[in-house]
Amino acid sequence: MLSFFGKILATSKNIETDMKKFLIVGLGNIGPKYHNTRHNIGFKVLDHLAQENEITFETVKLGDKATYKFKGRTFILLKPSTYMNLSGKAVRYWLEKEKVDLENLLVITDDLNLPYGTLRLKAKGSDGGHNGLKDIQQQLNTTKYNRFRFGISDEFSKGKQIDYVLGEWSEEENKQMKERLDKSVALIKSFGTAGLSNTMNSFNGK
Repeated sequence: MLSFFGKILATSKNIETDMKKFLIVGLGNIGPKYHNTRHNIGFKVLDHLAQENEITFETVKLGDKATYKFKGRTFILLKPSTYMNLSGKAVRYWLEKEKVDLENLLVITDDLNLPYGTLRLKAKGSDGGHNGLKDIQQQLNTTKYNRFRFGISDEFSKGKQIDYVLGEWSEEENKQMKERLDKSVALIKSFGTAGLSNTMNSFNGK
């Protein structure tokens, strides 16, 4: 059985993807009550990149989208409006719409298993119980897509995981946030210009 991308390849051989175009997807939930929550770090990273480069998002099908150009690369920034659990629908649509190769997809998400602010880039992996990643995996029919995990730590009491993930950052976390966001933006730029392996070596665990 052909995967989603295998089907695309089989039916559209004459359409070439632009290897200098990247789809950077920040995961999160829409609405003011989720704006500064830990689960929305994907949105927060992309908002920071946009603000630092005076880029504005526009509301489009299945999300808010902006375009950032850097060193000959085009970064399509996407914040899905489908809510976290249906993120894959937006990812699949915009990969196809923008004709972005799967290896040029980067999904930004929160990770409970990493200390606060720790950055980790991986080329593939399980969903780790994350509903956003789970839906992307189901929609793309593969676990082989790049994901950038931002550590939010696991400092919560038993049975309080949902409250913690959907809770707002602590005062101490907010103090460190700008430096961590700056580092996250640098990682994204490196991903598009220096490649996956070099970026992993330079940023993982930093």
